[in-house]
Amino acid sequence: MNNLEKYRKEANMSQEKLSEVSGVSRNTISQLERGIHTNVTRTVMNNLSIALNKNIKDIFFS
Repeated sequence: MNNLEKYRKEANMSQEKLSEVSGVSRNTISQLERGIHTNVTRTVMNNLSIALNKNIKDIFFS
């Protein structure tokens, strides 16, 4: 489990709910959690961090 999945589950959110809150597609979230999608834009990182109330660094770089 990577940090994105960890924090999403801690927030008690499904991938669909995180998608709705962040504006990032559920498919992208799924790929990020599986490690398939690694070229992430700053906007996507920012939107996910806001939705999860976490720092970008904590989600993507730790």
